[in-house]
Amino acid sequence: MNLIRTGILLAGLTALFMAIGFLIGGASGAMIALFVAAATNLFSYWNADKLVLSLHEAREVDASTAPEVVALVHDLARRAGLPMPRVYVMDSPQPNAFATGRNPEHAAVAVSTGLLNMLDRDEIAGVIAHELTHIRNHDTLTMTVTATIAGAISMLAQFGLFFGGARDNNNGLGVIGTVLMVILAPIAAMIVQMAISRTREYAADAGGARVSGRPDALASALAKISNAAQAIENVTAERAPATAHLFIVNPLTGRGMDDLFSTHPSTENRIAALRQLAAEMGQGDLVRRTSTRTSVPSYPSDSASPWGRSHGTSHGPWG
Repeated sequence: MNLIRTGILLAGLTALFMAIGFLIGGASGAMIALFVAAATNLFSYWNADKLVLSLHEAREVDASTAPEVVALVHDLARRAGLPMPRVYVMDSPQPNAFATGRNPEHAAVAVSTGLLNMLDRDEIAGVIAHELTHIRNHDTLTMTVTATIAGAISMLAQFGLFFGGARDNNNGLGVIGTVLMVILAPIAAMIVQMAISRTREYAADAGGARVSGRPDALASALAKISNAAQAIENVTAERAPATAHLFIVNPLTGRGMDDLFSTHPSTENRIAALRQLAAEMGQGDLVRRTSTRTSVPSYPSDSASPWGRSHGTSHGPWG
């Protein structure tokens, strides 16, 4: 059902793209928009992951530069029944993460330095498992294509502002119609983005909790990331807001109307769903966890630090 709904929503985005083309240039404009939409989708299929990683200045790491992170991703990918994805690190103080790629064989997981520094090992495992579930469910392609089309709709609407308002053709676009298009088209694209993203986050939370075996750790991570995201700016995400729905938590600050216009479900609702899942898994009620807890983590750590840093150095897992 989610797959069918997502297909309908993507078709809606393409139809919106064509409608804007029709308003700008009539039937020929609609056909040009359809061609551009097809080209955009084709480009997104092959290159959107590279574009998104570049937009967020993510740097690929391997077993020699970030051994603990790469080993953790490898173990979780094995649990999820996935090929090993490429691993990237974003130099951002805001804790966050996303996954991208056209299929599980060409996927990548990106985590921020803030995530590695602020969360403990079990929480990071929960976040990575969430992103791996997106890969397993093929959400990464859908969400990346959505971001590309939504961005193209916004640009096309701006294009119409310059070339549509002066036209006095049978379409009757005019100045008022142009202004409405420029305002409403990006909003409509954003609403479709939200619908697609929200349907995917709950499923990824549940799948990630089962892969990591710790719904409480993922819930704790969501709470920490959500609180930090409201206070710590993510510079690259602010420059590319169309990619916000790719992240595990909305990376944009200043979200005054979060419940109405957020690309993600509320953190409270996601934690409540994880609490219910924990009960189903026989783990009882979630207990608030802190970074100073004394229980043994699910993933063993060495005597240095959780991410392989030597004592007395400031280098992280990204080198």
